[in-house]
Parts: sequence; structure tokens; C-alpha cells
Amino acid sequence: MEIYGLKTCDTCRKAIKALPQASFVDVRADGVPEDVMQAAHATFGAALVNTRSTTWRGLSAVEREAAPAQLLEDHPTLMKRPLIADGSTLYLGWTKDVQAALGVA
Repeated sequence: MEIYGLKTCDTCRKAIKALPQASFVDVRADGVPEDVMQAAHATFGAALVNTRSTTWRGLSAVEREAAPAQLLEDHPTLMKRPLIADGSTLYLGWTKDVQAALGVA
């Protein structure tokens, strides 16, 4: 299991603490592998882009018009976090539904 996120993100820290067996990948430093990003984009589409982030607010109107895949390639910190890969299954965020699906109380 891998958790993709930011080491400074409180939500990612909660996921890491609750899933000690998972490895963590910092998207700012290491990025997200192309195959994982393609699968995530196919699964979540535009929901993969965090439009409430500081990075999003710093983009111009023209930059915001880009396709979600291109935005995430140019600005990996725009990804909604955490993205959790458990085998071929992907989870986005750290909601109660995700926690229940992963067996976290």
C-alpha cells in the first residue's frame, strides 16, 4: 500500500499514522508515477484536482482552464490528498468511507 501526499499535510499525516504498513511518497519531492496518475485520473477525473488549495488560488484564470491531467503534471501539489493505492484499488481523501474501506477504526 502506498500513500501519495505531502509530508506537511495534516490529513496525510493522519493517514500515515493510521496505516503504518503503508509506504509514503511525497508528491512535491518524488511526484506520482505515471501509471498511478493515469489510473487515478481515470477513476476520479476532475475530482483529483483540489480547487480549495493555495496552489489553485495562485493560478491565473488561463492556467485553471488546462486539463486536470496537465494541471497535476505541472503542479503536483494540486492533487487532492491523500491518494492511497492498495494494489489496483485507489482511494482519494481520508473520509470516513475511505477509512472504513481500509479497515481503520
